[in-house]
Amino acid sequence: MARINLLPWRAERRKQRQKEFMTMLGGAFVAGVALVFLGSAYYNGHIEGQNARNALLQQEITKVQAQIKEIEGLEAQKASLLQRKKVIEDLQAARSQNVKLFEELVRTIPDGVRLVSIKQNGAELTLNGRSQSESRVSAYMRNLEASGLITNPRLNVIRAGEVKAEDRALPFEFEMRVALKSASESDAEAGTGAENQAPAPAAAQAS
Repeated sequence: MARINLLPWRAERRKQRQKEFMTMLGGAFVAGVALVFLGSAYYNGHIEGQNARNALLQQEITKVQAQIKEIEGLEAQKASLLQRKKVIEDLQAARSQNVKLFEELVRTIPDGVRLVSIKQNGAELTLNGRSQSESRVSAYMRNLEASGLITNPRLNVIRAGEVKAEDRALPFEFEMRVALKSASESDAEAGTGAENQAPAPAAAQAS
């Protein structure tokens, strides 16, 4: 009986299978590397795009922050200008009020009263003077109260002091404190007084 040796064929078959396996393994490796490269490139592209968007957003944020600082600077300048305007208006109102004050002090002095000195501390005035009698001082206080610019007159001292030759007709010394109304209060009261003055009826005007 003839015998056939199959070992070379089997060995060749085994080598062929190993070669095919290595080829498939190499192909799989190359495909894996390609997939990893493509995936990395894809995600890197997304990351670069997101970084570009982030940089653009950061630039816009920087611009907005600069605009906010500019607006804050303008607001500070506006507040400073308004403060200066208020100071100027207050000075003008105070100057006008001082003129009115001296006019009222002169206008309200009754006969038999003379002012010697005037001291101001904020909205409070201290009036020192001489008077012919206590009733003249009381009349002066009523006149000041009715002036519309001065309120709350308070008599601190009234006494018969040393009389010089030129002051024999004014034997009493007095010290009085009064409070000044603000310009807005005076203007408001003046406006209220004007509104309360109703026009005379036509019949009365005709008569």
